[in-house]
Amino acid sequence: MLLEIKQVQTEYTRLSKNGAEHTYFRTRSMAVLKCDSCSSTFERAVKQMDYRRLSSKYTHVCPNCNPKRFAQSKGVESRRFWNTTVDLDIDIDKI
Repeated sequence: MLLEIKQVQTEYTRLSKNGAEHTYFRTRSMAVLKCDSCSSTFERAVKQMDYRRLSSKYTHVCPNCNPKRFAQSKGVESRRFWNTTVDLDIDIDKI
């Protein structure tokens, strides 16, 4: 779940040709997300994510959780909802 998008400013210093130090700043956009598996909050850079996934319609899993295990549990939940078995051959258009 997307909680917020915040700006993080980082300060750097560089040495010029004359030996003087100059400071400069860079800003990054960070997305604060809530893990749908363990309900912990974590941050991820917006540039690393697809812009379509920056919504609460998609599920987000933190780096500490296993995303494949989470996806398998969601498949089990949907099968229980539709009351189907694993080996059922139903066309997806009929669901």
